[in-house]
Amino acid sequence: MRNYLLCGCLVLAAACRPTTPEVPARKTLSLQYIDSAVKPGDNFYKYANGKWLDTATVPATESGAGARWEMSDSTKAHIHKILDDAAARAGDGDTATRAAAGSITQQVGDLYRAGMDTAAIDGRGLEPVKPFLAAIDSVQDVRSLMHVVAAQARTGMGSFMGFFVGADDKNSQVNVAQSFQAGIGLPDRDYYFRTDSAGLAAIAAYKKYLATLLDLAAGANGGGSGGGVGNGAAQAEKIFALEKQLAASHKTQAELMDPQANYHKMAIRALDKATPNVGWGAYLKDLGAHTDSIINRQPKYYEALNKLLTALPLADWKLYVRAHTLDNAANYLGHDFGDAAFQYYDKALSGQQKIKPRWERMYEVIDGNLGEALGQLYVQQYFPPEAKRRITELVDNLQKAFAQRIDKLDWMGDTTKQRAKAKLMAILKKVGYPDKWRDYSRVTIQRDKYFESILSCQAENVRFNLAKLGQPVDRTEWGMTPPTNNAYYNPTNNEIVFPAGILTFPMFDVASDDALNYGGIGMVIGHEMTHGFDDQGAQYDKDGNLKNWWAPEDYKRFKEKCQRIIRLYNGFTVLDTLHVNGTVTQGENTADLGGLAIAYDAFQLTPEARDTTRIDGFTPDQRFFMSFAQTWRKKLTDAALRRQVLTDPHSPGNWRVTGAAMNNPNFYSAFGLKADTTLVQIW
Repeated sequence: MRNYLLCGCLVLAAACRPTTPEVPARKTLSLQYIDSAVKPGDNFYKYANGKWLDTATVPATESGAGARWEMSDSTKAHIHKILDDAAARAGDGDTATRAAAGSITQQVGDLYRAGMDTAAIDGRGLEPVKPFLAAIDSVQDVRSLMHVVAAQARTGMGSFMGFFVGADDKNSQVNVAQSFQAGIGLPDRDYYFRTDSAGLAAIAAYKKYLATLLDLAAGANGGGSGGGVGNGAAQAEKIFALEKQLAASHKTQAELMDPQANYHKMAIRALDKATPNVGWGAYLKDLGAHTDSIINRQPKYYEALNKLLTALPLADWKLYVRAHTLDNAANYLGHDFGDAAFQYYDKALSGQQKIKPRWERMYEVIDGNLGEALGQLYVQQYFPPEAKRRITELVDNLQKAFAQRIDKLDWMGDTTKQRAKAKLMAILKKVGYPDKWRDYSRVTIQRDKYFESILSCQAENVRFNLAKLGQPVDRTEWGMTPPTNNAYYNPTNNEIVFPAGILTFPMFDVASDDALNYGGIGMVIGHEMTHGFDDQGAQYDKDGNLKNWWAPEDYKRFKEKCQRIIRLYNGFTVLDTLHVNGTVTQGENTADLGGLAIAYDAFQLTPEARDTTRIDGFTPDQRFFMSFAQTWRKKLTDAALRRQVLTDPHSPGNWRVTGAAMNNPNFYSAFGLKADTTLVQIW
């Protein structure tokens, strides 16, 4: 399932509301952030956020600072309390308040307790992962290697096989088996071929990480079959060389953006004939996936893998799987393994200087493994009904405004307009939390065995996914947990999803005026709606099928407009000579441009937009655009910013604001500026 994720994961839920009739304080713009020495028309992002940008610092435990992180701090404070309360109730205290065995409170509480007991985790050393390593040691040939890889995948410990069950892009009502390129430990295939100083530093950090994992495991084994202590560096070179050959077969970020070019439905028999060493039939049987066909998204990867499985020494493959097993397990083992993972993933790749507190890391683990259980506890306390009602109202207004904009398009014919509006009105809208919660009753949490508890969670997630194979798509299912501060559009479901975590200030506040809410969460809503009509989403019809619904001449004009957006963003400089990749980011940029325009039109449908009263010296329209700009303020470490540009389909925050504002005619009129005559806009 391809989700289009909103950049800069925004955090948290709406604040807990008092039960008394007291009216909550109205939140407003952060006036102290405005740099009045900068003219709005010269640099609107800096005008709205300049004083904050001049003084803000990135905390040592983070890779960035800004609205997202401030929202996150609030969410985390709520979650911390929930986790502490759940752990207390899952304990051995008062039976009157003790959580029932098997309840979500007991599961969440005991997993938290298990993960917080670092003394017990350190004391067990490498013991939890030894059965996995022993299985790898027993491998005698490629077939037994594939058997071990499948067995590990059943517990969520994947390596070079990419597999999931999801909606068929061309028959979106049915879930089918799908494969994708995998097997690399650096963030993207291009990292393996970079020769700049930052790229070489990332490669060196990755090799060091692999070497550290292997040396730690060898030391714990007294040498063991993984090689003697101190051999990790040489072994890491072998693994990197293997992965570089896998990476060479990977599609680039830009190539992955074409859904038609990444759809190859194949019979398993034909696939087995084409790639006998991979042996998809046997692998799927071992995995427990019963199917006679699969959508092979990147066939060249599996063609390369098929050759390399016999071209490279079996010992290298065993070493590779060993390293990736340790990588998968690192954060669930003792301190030394967890620190090694931090040094690579957080410090080297993102510039984070200090590891997060243990409880915060446990929140991330529980959200990833028992997400909807934690989500239930969260929304019960921190997502009020009036927030869901208000957001639903905004979504409906955005949908109405978008339809009106489609009617006014001068580049689209009437037939295509009707089809576009039919798709728009068919969008499934999900707000806050699921109507149906996940059942985690098969999960076993052992308070004294953290690693095994994680494996139980991961195995259940694999089972949950495999159970969908051949079944109708469940459109009530969510792809994010309720506390997540993000949003997405899913083309095969033709749905927009807004978890409770993103529905908080400055994105949204129940007590705030419409200018702030439409400039904040309204733009996000419009952004996700527009994803249904960006370079990728536009290829799916109203039922979520990868099927052309455009008149040929209209689609040609649409693609020409997409090229203008690509050229515009290619010109934006991020760091030194590093530019925004207009091709990779075109879908998100299209959604930003459309989202802001649609949100503004929807805001005009409210009474407040027609009220000429100034608040804090700003008109309603000015407050709308200021809210938008302040919502996206952020400061990243250079490492995190560089990684975003190289691997993320979203533009950096300053260019998201600048690009959308400079191409919106209403921005110019709001601030009394002369409009650019070459505005770029599709929707």
